[in-house]
Amino acid sequence: MFKKLPLTHIAIIPDGNRRWARLHKLPIFKGHQKGAKQFEEILEAADKEGIHYLTMWVASEDNLKKRSKIEVKFLVALFKKYFKKLSKSKKLQERQIRVRIFGKGKEIIKDKALSKTLSELEKTTAKNTGAQLSFLFGYNGTTEMLEAIKKIKKPINEESLRKALWTGELPDIDLVIRTGGEPHNSVGFMMWHSANSESYFSKMLWPDFGAKEFKKAIKEFYSRRRKRGK
Repeated sequence: MFKKLPLTHIAIIPDGNRRWARLHKLPIFKGHQKGAKQFEEILEAADKEGIHYLTMWVASEDNLKKRSKIEVKFLVALFKKYFKKLSKSKKLQERQIRVRIFGKGKEIIKDKALSKTLSELEKTTAKNTGAQLSFLFGYNGTTEMLEAIKKIKKPINEESLRKALWTGELPDIDLVIRTGGEPHNSVGFMMWHSANSESYFSKMLWPDFGAKEFKKAIKEFYSRRRKRGK
C-alpha cells in the first residue's frame, strides 16, 4: 500500500550563481548578489508553505578555500550584509524562527565581524520555538562524517553517530532541492540525513529560482508515493 509522503524538512543546494552571471555577461559578483536575494524569496515561500525545517547551503569548504581571494572577499562582505539584515528582521522574531549555522565557515574565514554577527544571530533566536532555518557555511558532508567518526566513543551505533554530526540535531531530510540543471550530489551532502530523502533537480540556475519553482518542487514531492521496502 502506497502512502503519501510527509514534508517537514527541505534542504536546498543553490547551484548556478556564477553561470547565471556569465550567461548574462555580468561580473561573477552580480550572480552572488542576485542569488542572495533569492534566499529571501524562498524563506518567505517556505514560511507560507508551513515548512518547519529549512536548510540552505550557502558556501562549501571549497567555495571558501579554492575560489579567488577577490571572490571570497566579496562573498564575505555579502554574508555580513545578509546575516546582519536577517538578525534585524522583525518577521524572524514575530514568527519565532530559530536560526542555526553549521560548518567550518567561521574557522576558515576568520573574520571577527562576520563571526560575531553569526554568533549573535544564533544567540538571539535560540529560544524561538517556531520553524528552524539552518545555514550550511563552509560545509562539506565528507568532512562532517569523518569528524563525527573521530569524536565517537563506544558504543558506535546510529544514535552515537548522529549525535556526533555537526547537523545531528536536525531531523531527516524529506526533500533535497538542487538548482542549476546538474542532477548530482556534492561532497556527501548531509549523507546521513538524506539517506531516504526525495530529490528534485531544477534546470533553473539559483538566481532564477523563485517561489513558483519552489512550490512546484513541493507539489511534485506530494504527488510521489513510496513503498519504503514494503
